[in-house]
Amino acid sequence: MRRIGRVLLPVLFWLGVWQLAAAAVGQELLLPGPAAVGRRLLELAAGAVFWQTALASLLRIFGGLLLGVALGALLAGLTAWVPLLDWVLTPAVKVVRATPVASFILLVYLWVERGRVPGLISALMVLPVVWGNVTRGIAETDPRLLELARAYGFGRGRTLRRIYIPSVLPYFASGCRTALGLAWKAGVAAEVLCQPQNAIGTQIYNTKYYLETPSLFAWTLVVIALSFLLEWAVGGLLRRAEGLEGGRRP
Repeated sequence: MRRIGRVLLPVLFWLGVWQLAAAAVGQELLLPGPAAVGRRLLELAAGAVFWQTALASLLRIFGGLLLGVALGALLAGLTAWVPLLDWVLTPAVKVVRATPVASFILLVYLWVERGRVPGLISALMVLPVVWGNVTRGIAETDPRLLELARAYGFGRGRTLRRIYIPSVLPYFASGCRTALGLAWKAGVAAEVLCQPQNAIGTQIYNTKYYLETPSLFAWTLVVIALSFLLEWAVGGLLRRAEGLEGGRRP
């Protein structure tokens, strides 16, 4: 009950603040109340298009997240162990990190069809974060463990499995948790600008033309709910992986 209260009470508090603000504004076009948004959300959820749209955006952005994580981890390994690649690739990754997401969206939109833009943008936002965390994890691997591995004649594969992976995994997990929110927000922003079919961002963009402020809030709540769902699912997998690797440490 205490755990439920710690979650429920803040939600009720902010719903009350929202309701008071909506009552003070007095115009649903500018700020609809929680009840109006809830009714609109139920109306949207009653149609099959709503679920198709939510699932399409979820799969599109999650695919980009996986691609960015894989590329970031791979590049981190390459730049850590091959000095020439570090000299070539590290500046490029830093440029990706510094470039505004809107610029990337417009550039990628010129090169690929609109349905693939959100996934690629999500991957680009994830890659520098994972790369930075994994690179730091490799650099901070305990040299005493590496010396022990050499003393016992560990090969490269065994050193990777028994030393590097357990040492880097906490950094990798932290990078994935940070990148998840970036991937989701950047992917939805790309959908808003590119307007692919069956996309939450396209629905958000359409609310502007029809002045459907309750629909805008309803779709925004869907974005937040899906973000929490992804965070819960991915976080559970990462905690499980950390627990398994923790039990295998030499």
